[in-house]
Amino acid sequence: MAKKTPGIAPEARRPEGRVAADRSDRHAARAHPKNTESTALRGAPTNSVADTPAERARLKNKAYLAELARLQLELVKLQEWIRYQGLRVVVAFEGRDAAGKGGVIKTITQSLNPRVCRVVALAAPTEREKTQWYFQRYVAHLPAAGEMVLFDRSWYNRAGVERVMGFCTEDEYQEFLRSCPEFERMLVRSGIVLIKYWFSVSDAEQERRFQARLSDPTKRWKLSPMDLQSRSRWLDYSRAKDEMFAHCDIKQAPWYVVNADDKKRARLNCITHLLGQIPYEDLTPEQIELPPRQQDTGYVRPPLTDQTFVPEVH
Repeated sequence: MAKKTPGIAPEARRPEGRVAADRSDRHAARAHPKNTESTALRGAPTNSVADTPAERARLKNKAYLAELARLQLELVKLQEWIRYQGLRVVVAFEGRDAAGKGGVIKTITQSLNPRVCRVVALAAPTEREKTQWYFQRYVAHLPAAGEMVLFDRSWYNRAGVERVMGFCTEDEYQEFLRSCPEFERMLVRSGIVLIKYWFSVSDAEQERRFQARLSDPTKRWKLSPMDLQSRSRWLDYSRAKDEMFAHCDIKQAPWYVVNADDKKRARLNCITHLLGQIPYEDLTPEQIELPPRQQDTGYVRPPLTDQTFVPEVH
């Protein structure tokens, strides 16, 4: 069984443009060098990320789909390795509203077994959950052996929306900043593979996506009251993100920043990076042949009129 190391396709090797990162991300890049885009693809060639003009052309759909198909095949191999080895993997997706976290998660899970790779997107805590230890409701969703859990928002709600919107007290917030690094170190010591992504989007691109959602009835549900508040509190969220990085960007579980102004490139870059975080081997099953169908030995099918069919309106 040959060792499989996911390669970086030409499209993924090309530098990711530093497209109008929000102010907080620029500050974080100066204060925390390992959070810059140049280390977001850890394990990739050193020239995989570099400064390029912000006007870089959008990725052609044909090239995007071809590379995505290759990466999704690798994700299936990773899934089988996680199941075979009994690994426990947690991937946390955080970032600005409309930064594209949900699209990346859907792209990752599209070809995977939902019994192996599942998504956790918790609603606001209930009155009972508010009385629990803060991390308790997230612990209940941690993976067992052979599982990968993708958190669409995570315990970092306290450092973001709860902090900015005043849903937690100052003492609760400060306790989170003290406890979170230890909580994550505890997860890593227990054998969990913890990977954290922050999706960075510029204010101009976020505004464009908000306007697109307003004009599309099928996407309007994505604009929650909290999303609208995030638009009017951009700087407050930037400060909260900076503080979160300062306390919770630890070597055992570092933050990886994904430039997300270009959705297609963000998806490819994030998946490529994710594949590089867990060494895996190719456990693709050997080609199989279907057995012959059972021969008819006199079976009589009940009348079709005994069944209720869906109307064929198309």
